[in-house]
Amino acid sequence: MAEHPNAPAPGVRGSDDPVYAANLKRATLAASVGSALEYYDFALYSLASALIFGKIFFPGLGDAAGTVASLATLAIGFLARPIGGLFFGTLGDKLGRKWVLMITIALMGGASTLIGVLPTADAIGVWAPILLILLRICQGFGAGAEQAGATTLMAEYSPTRRRGYYSALPFVGIMLGTLLASAVFVGLGQVPTEALLGWVWRIPFLASIFLILVAVFIRMKMEESPTFVKLEKQEQVSEHPLGDVFRTSAPSILRGIGLRMAENGGSYIYQTLAITYVSKLGVQTSVGPLAVAVGAILGLVTIPLSGALSDKYGRMKIYRIGAIVQLALALVAWPLLSTGNAAVTVVVIAISYGVGVNIMLGAQCAALPELFGSRHRYIGVAVAREFSAIIAGGIAPFVGALLLGWFSNSWIPLAIYVIVLTCITLYTTFITPETRSRDLTLLGDALRDSPEQVAQRPAPLVASLRGTEADNARPVSV
Repeated sequence: MAEHPNAPAPGVRGSDDPVYAANLKRATLAASVGSALEYYDFALYSLASALIFGKIFFPGLGDAAGTVASLATLAIGFLARPIGGLFFGTLGDKLGRKWVLMITIALMGGASTLIGVLPTADAIGVWAPILLILLRICQGFGAGAEQAGATTLMAEYSPTRRRGYYSALPFVGIMLGTLLASAVFVGLGQVPTEALLGWVWRIPFLASIFLILVAVFIRMKMEESPTFVKLEKQEQVSEHPLGDVFRTSAPSILRGIGLRMAENGGSYIYQTLAITYVSKLGVQTSVGPLAVAVGAILGLVTIPLSGALSDKYGRMKIYRIGAIVQLALALVAWPLLSTGNAAVTVVVIAISYGVGVNIMLGAQCAALPELFGSRHRYIGVAVAREFSAIIAGGIAPFVGALLLGWFSNSWIPLAIYVIVLTCITLYTTFITPETRSRDLTLLGDALRDSPEQVAQRPAPLVASLRGTEADNARPVSV
């Protein structure tokens, strides 16, 4: 394997070490830009599938069936994600995090750009939805390992006692990408319908090319993960990470999936399904994206804050609080949305997404990588994230659209759906071990940590957000 001369050496590293600080900044920026592109693309597609694609790619099905078919293509992308997660996750544990992240960002962003030049059903008939589905599969295939890679990279680069906070920072990119996509659709909502469905909808997809170029440039200058560098030097890189993870880490994968049910399911329910629901009540098209944009702004604060709090109080405690908040919100959100009031819609979606969902996301950023051993961490995180994305996020809008049709647009089945997903996550927080400040060079999973290994973990910081140089100058996972 290639040497990485600029990677941090084993030992004590702090924020005052210029090499480590520079690499940490590059890793944070690289992961953040990739997250922004991924969620710009996915939020863009989610909003377009809820509001536009049914009319231009499935016009012969009628309004209701066209919407269901359009949301089904959204779900298809999620079906491709675990396949991409398995493929690229395996490469990430064999070849390193950096180059896999270069490939995934190019594949994902390239597919989104090509969606912007697709002919519609009026031009080429049935080939239009077929090509849309193929590009959606490519988009999902690349995205299947993008977020797992960013999560793994940041956890392995972060200072041990501030890992929750630093690992959460790239997920601010998720909010920026979502905010950008939502802002675009708020603007598109002001465009006359004929122009919007004619050519204007293409512009946001074509704009993906600029984010791709920036992301690739930044990642070319990024150093490899310190943990992977150590695996290389000690010749401990797994030859068969996919086999290893399913043979040794099935309990960890199941816990990762359980933790994601409420977070991922809630995210796509409020970003897509809720918008579809209120649009059927006559709420103006631009209101839903505006609500998601406000929620993303809240997430800019909520995610790093909950990550920092997880450094102080523990990952599972903060995760549990987020699940309880989402559970409480589900009981009131849907009856309020059913009023069809625009202002109420903005407040409800923004708080449910920006606070309830993102408290869990902030704690999750470090928790998932900490669950897995270093030799199969990338593939472990990818499998947990992407298989849960099918079960929770991918099919949620599609299932919700079916529920709306079966129950005459009643909000009650939708509320029950959110409650069930959240209860699964709440239960999982009680059976998942606390992983805060775990040594990420350990080869085994957190479930196998001995009491002695747990006792040797560094004590939590008094205040993760205001860590001093002395606090930061702790052994990091290299």
